[in-house]
Amino acid sequence: MDISRPDIKKKKLRRQIVIGVVAVLVVAAAAAAVLRLKPAAPSVDSSTIWPDTVRRGPLVVQVRGLGTLVPREDSIELIPAQTDATVVRIRVLPGTKVTPDTILMDLTDPQLEQELLSAQLALKGAEADYKSLQATLQSTLMDKKAADAAVTANYTQDQLQAQTNKQLYDLGVISGLVYSQSKSTAEQLTTQHQISQQQLDVNQRAIEVQLASQQAKIDQAKAQLALYEKQSQALQVRAGISGALAPLTTPVQVGQHVTAGTSVAEVIQLDKLKAALQIAETQAHDIQLGQPAEVDTHNGIVPGHVTRIDPAVVNGTRTVDVTLDGPLPPGAVPQLSVDGTVDQERLQNVLYVGRPAFGNPDSTISLFRIDPDGKTATRVQVKVGKASVTQIQILDGLKEGDRVILSDMSRYDNTDKVRLD
Repeated sequence: MDISRPDIKKKKLRRQIVIGVVAVLVVAAAAAAVLRLKPAAPSVDSSTIWPDTVRRGPLVVQVRGLGTLVPREDSIELIPAQTDATVVRIRVLPGTKVTPDTILMDLTDPQLEQELLSAQLALKGAEADYKSLQATLQSTLMDKKAADAAVTANYTQDQLQAQTNKQLYDLGVISGLVYSQSKSTAEQLTTQHQISQQQLDVNQRAIEVQLASQQAKIDQAKAQLALYEKQSQALQVRAGISGALAPLTTPVQVGQHVTAGTSVAEVIQLDKLKAALQIAETQAHDIQLGQPAEVDTHNGIVPGHVTRIDPAVVNGTRTVDVTLDGPLPPGAVPQLSVDGTVDQERLQNVLYVGRPAFGNPDSTISLFRIDPDGKTATRVQVKVGKASVTQIQILDGLKEGDRVILSDMSRYDNTDKVRLD
């Protein structure tokens, strides 16, 4: 027969309650401890990061921009049509190398041909008129000279007679009346002789004036003919310089009528190119004229210097012209894409590191510094100064020899430490 033991049941119930309370307390303490633990540092594959070491030394502050090779202003020969004409033949296409005498195209102008013929006939007529006038004036001059020669002969004879009569009068051989008559005749012929000489001089000067006037007509006819000949020769459009034929914005076609002054061809000297670089507006404000630069044509690097900074801003960039100081490598042609760097400043004895993926100059940025064990990296705040194309100045937060991660670590913005696997 079973005997009821209530005290044993109570002890058992009490023991179960105690055990349950202890278990709850243990679980709560464990949960609290777990909640107080910091999350484990995320791991990063070491092969995917871009590390660099902080160094001390000189730092060249550079800016970089993409651009193209373009002709210098003094290398372009723009060829206009000299007269209203029609294109009848195109001999050379854009891109072809040419010499000064290379004929690029042929034009025709029937009206110019008629004017050229008229100018030739006008010159021949002016020259014929000159010779005719010259002959007439020479004939008149000979008549004047003959008359002057007769007056001179009579003058000379009467002068001798007057001298002889004076001597005879002094000796008493002839009367005073005869002497006076011979003296009067001599004086009269002296006046005629002077007038004849003056008339001859005036006539010669008149001849010179008339011939000069006629010569001016000849010169005018020659100038007109030379103009038409030049315009006629220009109907064969020549390059004028050595270089390459460039495409026009509005190319001319065979059969097209062009007016005088219309550009029909453009030639560029290939050894006179410059680089037009597009520099970000925020970086271009520190560029100065004359600063050294380098242009990478992808087939060689050419030194140069800044010669122009466009004041206008287009799409956030400014155009910076770099004149090339060295010979161009093979394949350098207008519109070739190039990379350019401009040296703005040279800093001496400064701390610097490779430029990180994100970070503006003269700001405070966040970088992961690799710990000495090389297995972890810790976030640090770094104050940076001036920046170059691939390097940036360190002002505070790092020391020489520190290794930092430069690659994009934005995915770890919520943690201050990472493991490097």
